[in-house]
Formats: sequence, structure tokens, C-alpha cells
Amino acid sequence: MNLEHIKDHLNAYKEHDQIFEAAHFLIESFGLESENFAGLGFRLELEPNKMLLTTEGVLGEKQMVMIPRNLFDFDLNLVANMVAHEMLHVRQKAPETLLEDKNEREFQAYYEMLFHKEFPLVPDVSDFHKKFFAEKALEYYKRMGENSDLQKKYLDQKIEVEKLISAL
Repeated sequence: MNLEHIKDHLNAYKEHDQIFEAAHFLIESFGLESENFAGLGFRLELEPNKMLLTTEGVLGEKQMVMIPRNLFDFDLNLVANMVAHEMLHVRQKAPETLLEDKNEREFQAYYEMLFHKEFPLVPDVSDFHKKFFAEKALEYYKRMGENSDLQKKYLDQKIEVEKLISAL
């Protein structure tokens, strides 16, 4: 399904205030499903021009993704990437793929928003957002600890992120 068809479907859901249905449709359309996904909940909206999504639940148990009611007021590519970020956290917190370190989870999720290795159907965001997500990835990389085992594990991806920033 192309992006225009997806937008049309999402707009139809939005017109009928079916935000959860729209989010489920987006998750299916971009291949973001996970066995560890418990469902969706609403969180408070920040401001009309900002959105925040979170993944909530005990590590090793099913996870809820909390979304703002105005989620579909934003650019579809950005929304798809934000939801993909959270759905990667859902996978990371599953018992069989559990990543306990928050910095590792966040680095992986921001890296995914740039390169779409886990979710290849997710569209690219603008260069502005790529630069923002790349900088966030590097921030979490730094938090892993200087020359730590985690930093060594992700060195190649860090270099990939730095090359992307240089190219932008």
C-alpha cells in the first residue's frame, strides 16, 4: 500500500475520532507488530506542535504504547517513525529479547529511525528530523560510558550515524 492510501485511511479514522484504530492500522501497514504489544493508551498532549509517545510496562512483560490524541495531526513519515521507535521498545522489553540498559534501547531505537533495518517499510523523515534523531542516538551512545562494552558493541553503528550527519 502506498503512502497516499495510508494517509487516506488514517484521515478517515481521524474524522471519526478513531485514534486507536488509526494507530493499529499504521502498525499493521508498516509491519511494526510484536507479540509483546499489549495495546495502546492515551497520554497527555504536550503542545499543538510537539508529540511524545512512550512505552510503558514492566521489563520482560507485555508493553503498552501511550500516544497523544493529536498523533495524526503530524506528518505521516514522522508519525510512522515515532510509532516504530516505540514498537522497537516493545520488542526490546520482551522476555526473549530483553535489553535492560535504557541507553542501549534508546540508541537502537534512534538508529532504527535513521536506517530502518528492523522495520524496512517505515518511510524516511526530513533531513531536519534525521539530524535531530542522529544527535539523540549519539547522546545515548555517550551515556553508555566511555570505552564501555556497550560502546564497543555499537561502534560501527555510531560511525554510520556520524557519516549520516556529515552527509546532511
